[in-house]
Amino acid sequence: MAKYNTGAQDQMSVGTVPRYINLIALTSLFLIWGFITGLNDVLVPHLKNVFELSYTKAVLVQFYFFAAYFLVSVPAGMLLRRVGYQLGLVLGLLVACAGCLVFIPAARLQIYEVFLLGLFVLASGITLLQVSANPYVIALGSARTAPSRLNLTQAFNSLGTTLAPVIGGAVFFAGLTLSVDPDTAASLFEFRAREAALVETPYFWLAVLLLVMVAFFSWIRLPAIPEHQQRSSVEGDVFSLWRFPRLTLGAVGIFAYVGAEVAIGSFLVSFFGEPSVARMTPFEASKYVSYYWGGAMIGRFAGAFLLRFVSAGKVLAVCGLGSVVLIAVAMMSSGAMAVWSIVAVGLCNSIMFPTIFSLALRGLGRYTSQGSGILCMAIVGGAVIPLFQGMLADSAGIQYSFLVPLICYCYIIYYGAFSRTLRGNAAE
Repeated sequence: MAKYNTGAQDQMSVGTVPRYINLIALTSLFLIWGFITGLNDVLVPHLKNVFELSYTKAVLVQFYFFAAYFLVSVPAGMLLRRVGYQLGLVLGLLVACAGCLVFIPAARLQIYEVFLLGLFVLASGITLLQVSANPYVIALGSARTAPSRLNLTQAFNSLGTTLAPVIGGAVFFAGLTLSVDPDTAASLFEFRAREAALVETPYFWLAVLLLVMVAFFSWIRLPAIPEHQQRSSVEGDVFSLWRFPRLTLGAVGIFAYVGAEVAIGSFLVSFFGEPSVARMTPFEASKYVSYYWGGAMIGRFAGAFLLRFVSAGKVLAVCGLGSVVLIAVAMMSSGAMAVWSIVAVGLCNSIMFPTIFSLALRGLGRYTSQGSGILCMAIVGGAVIPLFQGMLADSAGIQYSFLVPLICYCYIIYYGAFSRTLRGNAAE
C-alpha cells in the first residue's frame, strides 16, 4: 500500500500543483455541496407552488435527498476500497453532475417524481464525495493541524448553505408569491412550464461547475491514503457497538439534530408567508432562510472558543434549551417576534453536530471509525423528521408543525445534560 508522499512530493503534486492548491480545491467541494444542500430549502416551496403539493409531498425533496446518505454510504465505502479515494472523488462529481442534469428533463416534462429522482442521484454523488474528501483533507498536512483544516472546510460548507437561499430565492421567487393562482395564467400547463423552467438554470450551471472539478481532480495527484484510513467506516463487528450507550444515544441525537435543522429550513419560506406570521413573499422569505444558516456559520466560531472552557455536554444542553424556547415563542407569536425567534434557532444549531459527534465517540478506541460510520448514517434524520413535520403541517397548520423539531431538541437537551452519567463507551 502506498504511503504519504515525502520529500519534494510532500510540497508539490503532479503538474507542479502546490499542496495548498489541492486544499483549496477540496474546500471548494465542501462549498459546492453546502450550496446544493441549502438550495433544497427554497426548492421545497417552489415545487410545492408549481405542482400544488401538500406539505408532506413537497418535503419529499428532503426525504429523497437525505435518504441517499443512509442508502449509499456503505456501498460508497466498498467502492472506494476497490477504486481508490481519488477516483472516488471523480466518480462522485460525475454522479452529482448527472443528478443536476436530470433537472432539465424534469422541468420540461413537468413531472415531480423526476425531480425527486434527480435529487436522489445528486445526493448519491455528494455522499460519495464526502466519504472521499474528508480523508484527503486530513492527508494534506500533518495530523496536528488536521482539526484546523477540517474546521476550515466545514466553515465553507456553512457558507454554501448561507448563500444558496439568497441566490435560489432570486432565481425561483423574484416577482412571485405563494398565493399566485395558476388559473390566472393562460393555462395550468403554461404556468407549470414557466415556473418549472426556472429550476433548469441553476442546476445546469452547477453541472458545468462539477464537470470543471472532474477535469481538475482527474489531472492532479492527491496524497495516497494509508491503509488504515481506507477501511470502511462501518465494517467490522458493527452490531457489538450497540452495547455502548453513549454511542447509541448519540446516534439518536444526530438523527434528531439533523432532522430538526433540515425540517426548520424546509418550512421557513412557507412559515414566513403565512398571514398570521409575517405575510412575506417567497423572495423576501428566502433572505431570512439565509440568516438562519448564517447564524449556524457564525455560531461555529463562537462555539469553538467557548468549548475550550465549558463542558461540551453543558453547552449542548443550553443550546438545546435555547432552541426549544425560541421555537415555542415562534409558535405562539407573530410578526417580527416569530420571524427572528425561529431564525435565531440557527445560532443554537451551530455547535450541535460536532459536539454530539465527539461525545458519542468518546472512549470508543479501536471502534472509533465504525462508530463514526453509524453516526454518519444517522444523518438520515434529515429525510424522516421533515416528513413528520409535513404531515403535521397538513393536519394542524404550519405554525403548530414546529412542535416536531421542538421535540427533537428536547432529546438533545437530555443527551447534553446526562451524557456524562451514561455508562462510558470504554471500548479500549
